[in-house]
Amino acid sequence: MTGDQKLHAVIRQRFAALVFTMISTFMSSPAALADSSAHDLASYYDRHMALEGGVAWVWVGGGTPQRARAGVVQVGVSQHAYFALLESGALVTWTDAPEAATTLMQGVASFAAGQSGWFAIDRDRVLWYGSGSTAAPQRIAADVIAACIGDSADYYITQGGTLYARGLAHRGQYGDGLLAATPGFVATARDAVSVKAHTGHAIHLTRGGAVMGTGGNRFGPLSTHGLGDKADRWGRIFDGVRAIATGSRHTVAIRTDGSLWAWGEGFGIAPRQLLGKVTAVAAGDTVTIARTADGVLWQWDAGAGPRRLSLR
Repeated sequence: MTGDQKLHAVIRQRFAALVFTMISTFMSSPAALADSSAHDLASYYDRHMALEGGVAWVWVGGGTPQRARAGVVQVGVSQHAYFALLESGALVTWTDAPEAATTLMQGVASFAAGQSGWFAIDRDRVLWYGSGSTAAPQRIAADVIAACIGDSADYYITQGGTLYARGLAHRGQYGDGLLAATPGFVATARDAVSVKAHTGHAIHLTRGGAVMGTGGNRFGPLSTHGLGDKADRWGRIFDGVRAIATGSRHTVAIRTDGSLWAWGEGFGIAPRQLLGKVTAVAAGDTVTIARTADGVLWQWDAGAGPRRLSLR
């Protein structure tokens, strides 16, 4: 082998190593920290939000999206309120009038909202919990990369991939066999990068792209795992996934090829492909919202559809 050939071989090896590192980093990076698969969509029960060009849009059920406010970088919803993370780092919330929004916290990098309140991760990766709009948020943990407020239990993931849970456990929400609530957060899984939860069940995504599920499964949000009642331990549901979201009775996942899959009420127990080239998805009570690579928004109502949504 000549000197030039050796040089070219070294360059090829280093390039291959760089590509491998980039792919590994992408696959091990947590999904965006909203109550959906990405920062620009949100759905919880019958309230929905979408972000388009820094503008937050809101709607209820199968209604028409309405412009809410500008200067937004992440959206989120709970059963009774809308949330938005502003460009300034302020987390705000409102019920009906966005112009009358209340500021919950400053210096926020990402957040999650749901039944029991809201989580905020600050710019130092410290997790804070708030249960209202007036009380000061409570510091929960450091080195947090993802968090989720469920409908009965709350979850967060540390930088090392450890998943913690707190809340009701009667449906197996912890995933470690526990069926009684604990006073504080307990570690229940490893190697996690994203976690989502809803009515009595939870799912998380591993670094390897596996969707794991636990909790109540009367309607199939965990596919066949504990179907008809509940699963009290994490079980493998689906593979090859890069982003997840879950609703009241169904779950959705985006595979690494961009295809969107769903299972549970309205879609069937076995995962079923719905669409291709999907960049984000959110799941509410019976509604599923997805954005495709061309920027178009789609909505399924109780499994029927999709219908195209217009933001204008």
